[in-house]
Amino acid sequence: MGRQVRAEVTREAVLGGAAEVFVRLGYANASLNEIIDEAGVTKGALYFHFGSKEELARGVIDAGCERFAAAARSKMEQRAPALETAIEVSVLNASLSESDRIVRAMFRLVVEIGDYHGNEVAPFGSWFTSMLELMQRAHDEGDLEPSIDVDALAYLLLQSLIGARTVAAALSRNEQLTEQIESMWSIMLPALVPADKLGYFLQFVSRRLRVS
Repeated sequence: MGRQVRAEVTREAVLGGAAEVFVRLGYANASLNEIIDEAGVTKGALYFHFGSKEELARGVIDAGCERFAAAARSKMEQRAPALETAIEVSVLNASLSESDRIVRAMFRLVVEIGDYHGNEVAPFGSWFTSMLELMQRAHDEGDLEPSIDVDALAYLLLQSLIGARTVAAALSRNEQLTEQIESMWSIMLPALVPADKLGYFLQFVSRRLRVS
């Protein structure tokens, strides 16, 4: 194994160990010694890649954002109806964080750190842009009521999805996140979708969230 490959493997081990500890203890309570033990690396190996706990946390956020963005981009590139795609992305909010510890830690850290700005665009701005694109497309496709303000709706959906995750974590009810996202859509869709399409989208939400 070449030096560069070994360095990358070590970096991934550090990020994975850090993600486990940050999810379990939160940013404030996590220590570098616990992360080193979890990752199975030396202190020197950790400091070779990350100079501090904050730098490491921001590295986890960057990695998690990249993974979540790639998965969401894959959904958006399928060119399904945009409202369906928005629902699919909300499924990712729950399912990907369950299967990927880096993404799970990212969602916790991005709220706890608060002033996060990573290597590229701050994730909330990027997520809003994607949701706005989807809502504009949904409006153009006739799947939203004509009077809907797509900018306000994109903002509301982002608030609702991040809020659902934050409250679930605060109340130790992460296992109920999928159920809460389904409830969110079920309550909101009657105000957003033309009456002749409401039944279809309610069924779509139920089908996608319950198999996630």
